[in-house]
This record gives sequence, C-alpha cells and structure tokens, in this order.
Amino acid sequence: MSEPHSQTYDIAVIGAGAMGATAALQLARGGMRVALIDRGEICREASGVNAGTLTLHMTRAGLIPYAMKGRELWLSAPDWLGMDVGARSAPGFSLAFTEAEREMLEKRAEARSAMGAPIKLVTPAEALAIEPGLNPSMIAAAYCELDGHVTAYLTGRAYRKALTAANVTILENTPVDGIDRDGTHFAIRHKDGALLSARRVVLAGGVWLSTMLAWLGFDVAIKCLINQLVVTERMRPVMKSVVGIANGLLSLKQFENGSVLIGGGWQGIGDPVRGGVETIPDNLIGNVQLARHAIPALAETRILRIWLGLESETADAMPIIGSLPGLDGAYVIGCAHSGYTSAPYMGRLLADHILGLEPEMPLFDPARLIRNLEETH
Repeated sequence: MSEPHSQTYDIAVIGAGAMGATAALQLARGGMRVALIDRGEICREASGVNAGTLTLHMTRAGLIPYAMKGRELWLSAPDWLGMDVGARSAPGFSLAFTEAEREMLEKRAEARSAMGAPIKLVTPAEALAIEPGLNPSMIAAAYCELDGHVTAYLTGRAYRKALTAANVTILENTPVDGIDRDGTHFAIRHKDGALLSARRVVLAGGVWLSTMLAWLGFDVAIKCLINQLVVTERMRPVMKSVVGIANGLLSLKQFENGSVLIGGGWQGIGDPVRGGVETIPDNLIGNVQLARHAIPALAETRILRIWLGLESETADAMPIIGSLPGLDGAYVIGCAHSGYTSAPYMGRLLADHILGLEPEMPLFDPARLIRNLEETH
C-alpha cells in the first residue's frame, strides 16, 4: 500500500489498464499534474492477460475507425511509449465451415467494410494460397491485411517507463474504496482513510466500473466476461496470419518464438471480486478442438499454460467514454469490445476532451447507460 499523498492533483485516474494509462500519459503531457491509481499493477488486469489481438474482423462495425487508429498506435509504440511492446502487423482471416457461418461472414464483412475496414471475401483456394496451413474444408473466408497482435504482458513495462518520464505519480497496489466530493475537489480514499485530493477524476476500472460509478451516485450495469486463454509449446511455423471463425469463438496467432495463443471468448468461472477462479473443462476442450480444426497442424503441439482474463461489457456492448452528467470534473472510460485494439486511441480521445481540445472522433456518452440517476454528491 502506498503512503497517502496530501498534495492536490489536477486529475486522478483510477484504473491503470491501457485506456486509463494512456489517458493519464496524455493528460500529463498536456500539462496536468496527474496521479494514476490501481488496485494492482499497471496493465496487469485485463490489459496484461488478454490475447493481444489487433483485429478488425471481430471489432464491432461502429468501432472500426477507432480500432484502425488504435492499431496504428500499438504498431508505433516505440515512438510514443518509448518501447517496443511486441506489436506486429499480420494479415487476418475469418473462416466459415458451415452455411450459417458463411452467411454471418458475409454480413459482418459487408458491415465492417462499409466503416472503412479493408476486409474482402476470398475463395478457399485464395485463402490457402496466402495461408497454406488453413483447413481446406472451409467453404468461405474473409481476408484483411490490417490485423496483427501485441505481446500484452509487455505493455505495463512500457507504460510505466513513459508515465514516469512524464512525471505522473503512480500508486500501484492501492485499492480505492470510495470518492467524496469536497467542494470543488474529489477526495479519494482507501481503507485506511484519505489517499489524495484531485480537481478532476477519471474512472477507468473495466469490470469494476459499476462499483466505481456507484461511488459518485451513478447506477450503470457492467457485465463481466471470464475469458479462457491457452498458449501452446513452441512448434514449427504453421501460420503467419491471425485466424478466427465467423461465429467469433476462435482467435489464433503464432508468435515469433513458435508458441501459439488460442482464444475466442470461451468462458471460465470467476467474477470481479475473486477474479478468474478456474476453467470450465468442456469450454477448454471446445476451444482447442476448434483451433485444431482451423489449423490442423496444431495437433503436433501440446498445451503449455491456461489462464483467465476479465473483460467488461455494457448493456449495448459499446464503450462508455466521456463526462459524467451533472458532475463537473468527473469522467469515465472503458468497456470497448475488442477494446485492446482501440484502447490507446480511446485514451487519447478522452484526454483531448478533458484538455478542452476537439476530439477527432465522437465519444460514447455515459448518460445513455445510467439507470435511476440520483442526486450526486
């Protein structure tokens, strides 16, 4: 637990995932005195344990422009974070093995293409010419040149370096228990009492946002997904693309060291209080079987490690980013599906909004999700 800070900050950001950390970094570079607070360590919750896929195939159509901007930022991380985070550009495929999946593939490709994603339908033969390791029993495929992946566990190290250089006060392993409005300031407290005071506050807590918003009198439902992920032993090169299935239940990529990461949102057991608790064996088996079906050569390797990552989702499955209504100086950011791809760009948009700059793309008004708004304090 960090010692209490008596200083008053221009802004406190609570939640040091990729969105919160990016917002804190940009606010500090914009001239604000910033405190970044997290119950754990920087980018060690959802932002450090996710699959790290930079995908347009599985990004909601309305978020495609944001994801494309975010992807560019991840790939240029050495320029603005000062460190490579293992971001690599790679082509991406979404496959169909049934007629229902073909229909889904075509509709999704059309919707995403309309929003600017360079996704095109290709024949199985064309797909195999690009990625010979694919299962030739596919009946359709969608192809995108702009996919890729990040090594998620490296991001915390990069953000810590950049935040320190920007003179952000970093308070890790410091759970916040509540926020009180004290005149024109927000008094942020933990279990032992006062922690610090700030003129503005950003809530960036992912699956914990429902609890955090309640501190300020807002009732917002946030769903918590417990995603299972699998990494294999190192093996010979069997794929150079990011591979998924039209139904969204698979995300595959092979890293430079030969290991293959298998994801796809198959659920495990857990909740925001306990975190990820345990896998569900049937879901684990189903995910791995689907991966082997898409890339048959995966039968040559074995599972090395399994873990669980938490993902947040709003009632309409769109992000919550912007000013909290009726409470000057209070902001929220989070819950973007395929959020890792767009995370740094979303953080920049909120920082621009707070700094009084004109964001180049619209935010996502929190007011649409607030239920039974009561008098705030």
